[in-house]
Amino acid sequence: MDTPPKHLPADERRAVTVESVVALAGSQNPSEITTAAIAKHMNLTQGALFRHFPNKEAIWQAVMEWVAERLLARIDRAAQGVDSPLAAMEAMFMSHVDFVIEHPGVPRMMFGELQRAESTPAKRMVQTLIERYGERLHRLIDTGKARGEIPASLDNAAAATLFIGTVQGLVMQSMLAGDVGRMRRDAPLVFAIYCRGIRSAQ
Repeated sequence: MDTPPKHLPADERRAVTVESVVALAGSQNPSEITTAAIAKHMNLTQGALFRHFPNKEAIWQAVMEWVAERLLARIDRAAQGVDSPLAAMEAMFMSHVDFVIEHPGVPRMMFGELQRAESTPAKRMVQTLIERYGERLHRLIDTGKARGEIPASLDNAAAATLFIGTVQGLVMQSMLAGDVGRMRRDAPLVFAIYCRGIRSAQ
């Protein structure tokens, strides 16, 4: 990584810190990322790092907020202006896959937070992200029902859960294979199966 400028405004320094953590998580176990490693990656001292974040938990919370803001904005842009609800869902699906390919450390961090037994600000942020993502899917499914694209009998909650779980499954398979790019190859076929499933729901 290029050496960041020594004197950045506080907001920019925080943003660079978050991006550094996301980058580090793409190549190592997020639970093993220390504040010393983050500071070294940024060419800073730990003291300089802690001037912007009181502790490691605050850094992780900021990272999850960054993920939530950017992922939701990405899927919103993808679905914007797409008239067909099913086509909008497909656009969201593909944009989510692209986001993970660009930031492979993100799912590692999210899975890590959700596995923690205790409630942390970062874990709550991940849960909020999933809830807000689900709300978007519910609205599209309802619109699809109103337009006759999706059977009225479809269970919205189950369909939204399966949508998110399908993306997560692609992520896990790509991590196991050590080939994040395979997500882009597999995603269209996998979404087609999902689409056929919800359209044939009884």
